[in-house]
Amino acid sequence: MPRGFTEKDVPDQSGKIAFVTGANTGLGFHASRVLAGNGARVLMGCRSEEKAQAAIDKIKAKSKDAEIEFVHLDLADLDSIEAAAGEVAQEPQLDMLVNNAGIMFPPRELTKDGFESQFGVNHLGPFALTGLLLDKVLDTPGARVVSTSSIGHRPGDIYFDDINAEKSYNPQYRYFQSKLANLLFTYELERRLRKLDTDVISVACHPGAADTELSRHLPFFMRAFIPVMAVFFNSAAQGAWPTLLAATGEDVEGGDYFGPSGLGEFAGTAVKVESNSKSHDEDLANRLWDLSIDMTGVDPGI
Repeated sequence: MPRGFTEKDVPDQSGKIAFVTGANTGLGFHASRVLAGNGARVLMGCRSEEKAQAAIDKIKAKSKDAEIEFVHLDLADLDSIEAAAGEVAQEPQLDMLVNNAGIMFPPRELTKDGFESQFGVNHLGPFALTGLLLDKVLDTPGARVVSTSSIGHRPGDIYFDDINAEKSYNPQYRYFQSKLANLLFTYELERRLRKLDTDVISVACHPGAADTELSRHLPFFMRAFIPVMAVFFNSAAQGAWPTLLAATGEDVEGGDYFGPSGLGEFAGTAVKVESNSKSHDEDLANRLWDLSIDMTGVDPGI
């Protein structure tokens, strides 16, 4: 594996199919751009067809032969997730399921199915989507499930006694919870895959501090400092490098976690990094897995 992976290190992806969620902007857009530019067929999972088409047009302006299509997906709606999974399952294979879409620090909101929005969109939605597409993934030799976490997993905890924030809501803590959940899911999925006769793997990534639209719910005084601090951040394109390493790197192994190489993992080229000990807690992961099945009604069956 090259030390300091960038988009220039992505190998040829001809003949491969990727489904990237949240693909019309930020990390998802740049991951889609690079995958399509390297020959992959890319399915862009987005809520807005108009925004997705604008993103597709931008990609095709630079890679005129790019094979890229819109798939309607709203991770705050289990019915939408089921419909999107049904559409993607019609593909001949699925080499990369890139669970990228997410939200950060919104005011307390509920998804269509009554879940606290950050836990619902950032964890339960990807859990259900992965579960519904797992048969397709398992039918694809060497496929990868990529989950996007955050530095914010470190202070995270899972609030089993108030999972939908009915008693109290702090947007930061709920975001941290969802990002810890992403890693617990990644590692538990990998453990379960290793019990099967498969070379499919589950891996994770985080972008560090990347200049994306996720910051839109930050308080005004914090948003005002973003232009000043942006010089210390990765750009959105650079923030996608760990995603691309996880999805395409040639020496990637199941359970690997990738992030920026710089101080504090805030910026820099992509390398393998480590998550905290709580993210590797198997009892916590199994409890979350069972809760996720109960809440979504989707059982991955492994």
